[in-house]
Amino acid sequence: MMKSPMVVLVLVAAMLTCLEAIESPQYTVVHLESDFEIRDYRDGAWMSAPVKDISFEKATRNGFHRLFQYIQGANLNSSRIAMTAPVLTSIVPGAGPLHSSAYFVRFFLPVKFQASPPTPLPELNLKPYTWDSRYIAVRKFSGFARDSNIVQEAQKLATSLSRSPWANCTSEESSSAYSIAQYNSPFKFIGRVNEVWVDVNASGSEDDKYSEVVTY
Repeated sequence: MMKSPMVVLVLVAAMLTCLEAIESPQYTVVHLESDFEIRDYRDGAWMSAPVKDISFEKATRNGFHRLFQYIQGANLNSSRIAMTAPVLTSIVPGAGPLHSSAYFVRFFLPVKFQASPPTPLPELNLKPYTWDSRYIAVRKFSGFARDSNIVQEAQKLATSLSRSPWANCTSEESSSAYSIAQYNSPFKFIGRVNEVWVDVNASGSEDDKYSEVVTY
């Protein structure tokens, strides 16, 4: 039986509290500024939930509700899959440069399932998503990611990029305008970490691009 969104949120909070460490996609920081950084992410397999909604918050809840069912065993193998971070909501380009009514909510698959993800039950409408290695510009912000603040955070990142060696390097091949990465349980109120992600081409200033290199 499908669990209600509120039950899902409570269960996720309990899972995140009990886990000392959870897996995340690996990357190398190749450029660092005071308010953003450029990361080189490795290849990775995700599970993706397409959602059509006018609200980022509602789309994220809807998509993650289905993804949570999947990792709790709603797949053809009845496999239980460990929680990972972040939960990534990608905004698809639509009515304007920073607005859309289509989203993809994505869950990063643990190393154990990277090569062969369990097949989700058809009624969940989930699809495997594999991305090649890519450069991503990242801006951190605190608090909760809301409909009321994500556009402003994306605009701040765009402004910072325009003043950096990475100006005019936004990837035209990206399928999303930008993405919001959320790392915390909805019941964590202090010290929350969110990020705005934007794909960029690996063509920033050759003098500055590798001035800071840290692998995670």
